[in-house]
Amino acid sequence: MDSRKLFRAGTAVFWLAVLALVALDTMSAGGIRVEPPPIALGSGQAASGGHCSGR
Repeated sequence: MDSRKLFRAGTAVFWLAVLALVALDTMSAGGIRVEPPPIALGSGQAASGGHCSGR
């Protein structure tokens, strides 16, 4: 097998696995999570940080 074909096949398998994991994670989520925006540029809201901001 040509190295270029092997690289393309490996890349395709990688991205298919990533998409499958994202789909599985999305299906197993129990609804929409309400989280503060990590960056609130120009929205009028103060940025309150991410998951570990304590708010």
